[in-house]
Amino acid sequence: MYTNSMSLHISSHISTPVLKTQALNSVPTCSNFIFNAFPAKPISIFTNLSLKTCAISSTPNGTVVNSVKVVKPEVEVQSDNKLIILNEKLMKLGIDSGHCNPGEYYGMLCPKCKGGDTGEQTLSLFITKDGDAALWTCFRAECGWKGSTQTLPNKSSNGKMYKIAKPKEIRQLTEQRLDLQPLCSEIRAYFSERMISEETLQRNLVMQKTYGDQIAIAFTYRRNGKLISCKYRDVNKKFWQESNTEKILYGVDDIRGASEIIIVEGEMDKLAMEEAGFRNCVSVPDGAPPSVSKNSLPSKEEDLKYQYLWNCREYLEKASRIILATDGDQPGQALAEELARRLGRERCWKVKWPKKDENSHFKDANEVLMFRGPEVLRGAIENAEVYPIKGLFSFADFFDEINAYYYQTLSYQLGVSTGWKALDQYYNVVPGELTIVTGVPNSGKSEWIDALLCNLCESFGWKFALCSMENKVREHARKLLEKHVKKPFFDARYGESAERMSAEEFEQGKQWLSDTFSLIRCDNECLPNIDWVLDLAKAAVLRHGVNGLVIDPYNELDHQRPPNTTETEYVSQMLTKVKRFAQHHSCHVWFVAHPRQLHNWVGAAPNLYDISGSAHFINKCDNGIVIHRNRDPAAGPLDTVQVCVRKVRNKVAGTIGEAFLSYNRVTGEYVDIDDI
Repeated sequence: MYTNSMSLHISSHISTPVLKTQALNSVPTCSNFIFNAFPAKPISIFTNLSLKTCAISSTPNGTVVNSVKVVKPEVEVQSDNKLIILNEKLMKLGIDSGHCNPGEYYGMLCPKCKGGDTGEQTLSLFITKDGDAALWTCFRAECGWKGSTQTLPNKSSNGKMYKIAKPKEIRQLTEQRLDLQPLCSEIRAYFSERMISEETLQRNLVMQKTYGDQIAIAFTYRRNGKLISCKYRDVNKKFWQESNTEKILYGVDDIRGASEIIIVEGEMDKLAMEEAGFRNCVSVPDGAPPSVSKNSLPSKEEDLKYQYLWNCREYLEKASRIILATDGDQPGQALAEELARRLGRERCWKVKWPKKDENSHFKDANEVLMFRGPEVLRGAIENAEVYPIKGLFSFADFFDEINAYYYQTLSYQLGVSTGWKALDQYYNVVPGELTIVTGVPNSGKSEWIDALLCNLCESFGWKFALCSMENKVREHARKLLEKHVKKPFFDARYGESAERMSAEEFEQGKQWLSDTFSLIRCDNECLPNIDWVLDLAKAAVLRHGVNGLVIDPYNELDHQRPPNTTETEYVSQMLTKVKRFAQHHSCHVWFVAHPRQLHNWVGAAPNLYDISGSAHFINKCDNGIVIHRNRDPAAGPLDTVQVCVRKVRNKVAGTIGEAFLSYNRVTGEYVDIDDI
């Protein structure tokens, strides 16, 4: 079934139908051609190759006569007054439509952007068949000007498109009705300058049409060998198409049954691909949009801009590999994205055009063919890269990061020292990891984390965000300052005979607090939830460059969960969010979680499975640490703290084991026992 995504599949052979055509040698005699293959000045294929280089004229001063458009037999003759009013309105906007006929598209210079530095004619103008309205769009990415106007009074829209009803009747075309002719020698010479051979022109039935004393190239759009539509190009690189015809891909018969197809942006690129050996190529009929649409994918009936994809779906549905070789500019890349959205990114590849010089790349297939030849063009197609899909990667996408890891050019990727020699052999702090810290009440979990943060700040200049709901701000500041200054905050009982920090040290310490820590706290009595905490932590990373986040403790967060969600499922989802935050922002997270009530506890250190809530605390964390303090004088000094590393996911950063530190009750410091 054909859906909006157009995710289609394919067979393995390319079938190229043989089309009958008139012999190119039977060329009518042309007295006045705008395509001159032998101008007065010599022309190189590596210089200006636009149709303007081949232009001559029968007028005395060499002025190129505007193309005279033949009104189709099916189009009714419009009122002169109606067209005069419409032309006057357009002229006020800077659009000269005097030579334009109703029911046809015209390309011209945009009055807003003047075609940019190249002066390219990027404005597409369409006058409705009844002559009542005109629509225009500039397809230059930097401009994108569009609008419409009507013959009715005060009916103009600058920036909004006037919707025109879709033609009900599709015209049946023949070469005779359109008065198409074989290519004359001048046009063939023009194609030769662009490295397009006569064989390719003949196989693709490229023809011409005469307008008065001027000639336009006619690209015939065929399906099953039958003429479906026709697109014209004149001396000024203006494009227009036959009205009221079915939109299809150019060269669609060349991809019948193909398992691999190539889609380009213009007919000239389709012909260039054939010169490089690729016949399984088609071109879009309407060029590229200025930008990618922000709207969701429309239905088949509403997808008018890309109706040619729907009309050719039987040709596209078997393709398992679709190479998008659109132009390298912004509109070309927008076209590639719009095509990939409809065809399915999973079967799309994307071409990156080779470099023209140090600062730019070639724009399209024909430019590569002209300046670098068919071999380079073939290489660009054969080296097409898979189209990016959000969330799907190859290891090759991360080779820069992997190289930096191997050569250790990124900071801290092997982890940084905790500041305690006894612990470093088991645990090192790696950016982007999650450490769960637990322990029975009054074991010093929060004190130990504060001491670790002070060590990391002193040794590596790290900064931190603190979401510590159990601590008053002033009490937390006192604890951090005592560890930093290494002196007690007060002349109080716990300070014993130690010298209190001076007022000068206190002021310096306050500045250190301000420079090192960001506080995440609720201003009211509400409990914060994990999303709120992580949003503020992200802001701290971006604004202050914090390297670590402390959430202390788990049970102080708001844990309201949706109905029918168990606590185990909730904890799993919550920890996934925390881990994604840590990895995305390369920020280490310490999450404090209390153990459940321990029955018949005899004083031994708990394990990570004793954490209240869920076993996911140990399952999802990168590191699991239990802080345990000796409470039995008979078992050893009461100031000895046991740091039990119960889980280490990354063997580069550590391993399971236990370290013993000595706690200084006066200053709150932790030191290696061997350093005492």
